[in-house]
Amino acid sequence: MKDDTTHFGFEQVAYDDKVNKVAGVFHSVAAKYDVMNDLMSFGIHRVWKRYTIEMSGVRHGHNVLDLAGGTGDLAAKFARIVGQEGSVTIADINDSMLKVGRERLIDKGIAGNTQYVQANAECLPFPDNHFDAITIAFGLRNVTDKDAALRSMFRVLKPGAPLLVLEFSKPESALLGKIYDTYSFKLLPFMGKVIADDPDSYRYLAESIRMHPDQETLKGMMVDAGFEKCEYFNLTGGVVALHRGYKI
Repeated sequence: MKDDTTHFGFEQVAYDDKVNKVAGVFHSVAAKYDVMNDLMSFGIHRVWKRYTIEMSGVRHGHNVLDLAGGTGDLAAKFARIVGQEGSVTIADINDSMLKVGRERLIDKGIAGNTQYVQANAECLPFPDNHFDAITIAFGLRNVTDKDAALRSMFRVLKPGAPLLVLEFSKPESALLGKIYDTYSFKLLPFMGKVIADDPDSYRYLAESIRMHPDQETLKGMMVDAGFEKCEYFNLTGGVVALHRGYKI
């Protein structure tokens, strides 16, 4: 039986309220999301995402699900790789993010092999054994029931297909951890106020990163959900980690 409360950043909230609170954050930040990503990561998020695509093994003709697809960074590249014989489904629980993503991909001339679905990762509305790969970049930490989400992803993957989870994680060194804490809790809210006029949302983002499972814990959760050959790759000193596991 689930607990009555869960964490929203460092705050404890009613379990059923977290989805609405997270939705409020991303409704608020959607318009400035890409600008803030570039500023917050000094552009390095593009390198992390490119590495994720390389490690996915996605090929021409594949059917890909990009969960928490946000503004379409991964989806745009996948759409070009899979071609018109393949497809990319961008799924996000937040309609504001989906709208921004759709507009961005249309502006890039990407259409015909993409579809947009508003969906909760905990109960994906897709058939069993459907996708050749699933990616979720910087979205799993916002999911209320991560175990349910991982099981749902496992169900809709084809046998032999990978799940790739790109997410903030635990820095490998104590010194880097201290620098990262100072940056996260001092500079991020300030940047959120100046750029997006929304310091509270970026304070939540910093807190949500600290509440997310570390590398080994998330690897264990993937194993528990049924994934095999699970491994992770620390990026930028463990500030971010890419986890990969397969449905065998």
